[in-house]
Amino acid sequence: MAYETIIFEPGPVARITLNRPDRLNSFTVQMHNELRAVLDNLGKARVVVITGAGRGFCAGQDLNDRAVAPGKAVDLGDTVEQCWNPLVKTLTSLRQPVIAQVNGVAAGAGANIALACDIVVAARSAKFIQSFSALGLIPDSGGSWVLPRLVGQARALGLALTGEPLPADKAAEWGLIWKTVEDEALEGEVDAIADRLASLPPLGLAAIKSLIRTTGGRTLEQELDLERDEMRRLGFTDDYREGVAAFLEKRPPTFTGR
Repeated sequence: MAYETIIFEPGPVARITLNRPDRLNSFTVQMHNELRAVLDNLGKARVVVITGAGRGFCAGQDLNDRAVAPGKAVDLGDTVEQCWNPLVKTLTSLRQPVIAQVNGVAAGAGANIALACDIVVAARSAKFIQSFSALGLIPDSGGSWVLPRLVGQARALGLALTGEPLPADKAAEWGLIWKTVEDEALEGEVDAIADRLASLPPLGLAAIKSLIRTTGGRTLEQELDLERDEMRRLGFTDDYREGVAAFLEKRPPTFTGR
């Protein structure tokens, strides 16, 4: 299928490039629809990488796409409900690990889409901007949920209220993202992480993602019980047996996802 606003490269590492560089890869309804179609049909992908074309990762919502006339009202809740919320839910619930390769500015919903990914690797020149307050809005796309959980209430309020750009280095220092690398090393670093994840047992990776993403709703006792149940389930898989056999036989393992 041909896409106009994204580039999709299928494979064990599925690569998705937001491809509206003239608009800093800001989202239109068409981009949402094309990205949804790709994420719903990842084939045999074991890892997903999302990045942006040109000098930016994503500037969030393309305000021109809404064509709001001066003095006219628009239902922003409808855009959130129909487009942004489903995207965040999809990214966080995919069985595959999702890596955000943040190659430049990530602003507004674009910043929060990056933060919805499982691993965020940013170029040192990148910045994360909660650019909602200047328009009289609140951080959407999960922003108000994820920010205080990752950086604490004080820093979350500072970022959301002021809209001050957060440099990638400080984002990593604060624990907002996984790591930063020099700009020229970004693609190679993400490739190495993606290839590493693609070589690991996919059932185990999916379980790790699910447990860590849902742990906030459980007590320690509930978590211990769930860990027991997951270890029991995974211990009966072919991949676990293959991993043990490969370790004992001192050979590379071959995992099948069964």
